[in-house]
Amino acid sequence: MNIAVDLHIHSALSPCADDDMTPNNIVNMAILKKLDAIAVTDHNSCDNAEAIVKLAGSQLIVVPGMEVETKEEVHVLCYFEDVDKLLDFGELIRTKLPSVANIPQIFGNQLIIDENDQIIGEREELLISSIDLSIDQTIDEVYSRGGVLVPAHIDRSSYSVISQLGFIPENLKNGMIEISRDCNILPLGCTAQNTFYSSDAHHLWDILERETFFRIDKLSVLCILRGLEKAK
Repeated sequence: MNIAVDLHIHSALSPCADDDMTPNNIVNMAILKKLDAIAVTDHNSCDNAEAIVKLAGSQLIVVPGMEVETKEEVHVLCYFEDVDKLLDFGELIRTKLPSVANIPQIFGNQLIIDENDQIIGEREELLISSIDLSIDQTIDEVYSRGGVLVPAHIDRSSYSVISQLGFIPENLKNGMIEISRDCNILPLGCTAQNTFYSSDAHHLWDILERETFFRIDKLSVLCILRGLEKAK
């Protein structure tokens, strides 16, 4: 089956996202836009993931995920089969963040929100920082939890694996690669078969319509992960 996906969305936990990127608003917008599956991938954090998965229920597949910034300032999308594995990974990432406090007036709020869209906390450390793990170490940690790692927006001139390293690591070359929504020319070594684009939504209206499609055997998180893991 072909399913419509948007696998790179930020909630109000990411300081660069709007405060109205709440669990209810994200899920309802995705349903309104007739998406089959989404992933909320906040910067170096996953505190809103459980609420979003609960809210989606059987209406929408939610792939538990996170956007990590490695020591090399490479952004990578990390996806897991279930929330428990994501939360375990999130605890590791928490210990690898630098002890730099967020300044909401400059960077934005970092809101932890429950399934009723009630603010129940706020992350104090600045989440848009490089963690103390290299890309190779991050790959190992994701793979050890049965997850999948996808290089994010590799066509960009900053925070991409190409801009920071100049190449795609060998252990990622067989998997899918994310490009920006407005990418017109595929980077060297990328093809239509091994790339997909997401919204990287920081505002509700940025969430994709039915634009990016995956062909999978059945609608499940595991089948989506297997599709991301190895380009067909």
